Amino acid sequence: MPVTRRSLLAFGGVASSALAAPLAMANNTAKEQFQLGVASYSLRQFSRSLAIKMVKQIGTPYINIKEFHLPYRSTPEELARGRAEFEKAGLKILGGGTINLQKNDESDIRFYFEYAKAAGMPLMVVAPTAQTVPLIEKMAVRYNIKVAIHNHGPEDPHFPTPQSALKLIRNMDPRMGLCIDVGHTTRTGVDVVESIAEAGSRLLDMHMKDLKNLKDRDSQCVVGEGAMPVVAIFKQLRKMNYNGGVMLEYEIEADSPLVGMQRSFAYMRGVLAGLNG
Repeated sequence: MPVTRRSLLAFGGVASSALAAPLAMANNTAKEQFQLGVASYSLRQFSRSLAIKMVKQIGTPYINIKEFHLPYRSTPEELARGRAEFEKAGLKILGGGTINLQKNDESDIRFYFEYAKAAGMPLMVVAPTAQTVPLIEKMAVRYNIKVAIHNHGPEDPHFPTPQSALKLIRNMDPRMGLCIDVGHTTRTGVDVVESIAEAGSRLLDMHMKDLKNLKDRDSQCVVGEGAMPVVAIFKQLRKMNYNGGVMLEYEIEADSPLVGMQRSFAYMRGVLAGLNG
């Protein structure tokens, strides 16, 4: 049954004890060098408290927070309370974003770094321009926060592919890197596994999804039911000793995403179990 705001609320107190089981089970599985988690954009139609419950029901402690669940214009006290909600629930904040950093203004870019610092984000997934990247590097060093440039596919005039960002940051501070979105990457026609290999140590974060047609953004589906080379992607990540987040970004079924997200995690965990032998 699809889970909506109403049905999850109705689930109420009965769920509280049950939600802990998948999380504990996930923590007891074979250790992976990278963290399989959730980009909270997947739960954009839900309040922060409900999103937290749903992430726990999926059974992962890792989350990348989108502004829907921790607004940029919050006061420091509000950011502290919001951060505490995630942490008290046993969730580990791996980062935040995607954050648009396209205004070539140091004070504007500093504002978002201050936000990330207050929110406990060790990494920012960003959508910049070539002009703002030098300022972003300056702030990444000042705040000691990693920055992962997110590629957005053929429609992105700035960074459509991982390669378009990589060539710009190749000689920058090591805190400057990439968030490879596998769906957007395949839609440009480049090989996603080769792109991951090319990124090497600059790969700091990943957005995982699946497409039935690797050139069609509207063909997104449950991970494992499309054409995405998921097994080859995980093999490459392990080969290069990647230790960052692999965050499910489930952009479909916005009003009832939980079942599809659970099925996506089940498939990915199955792949990882198979690779573990």
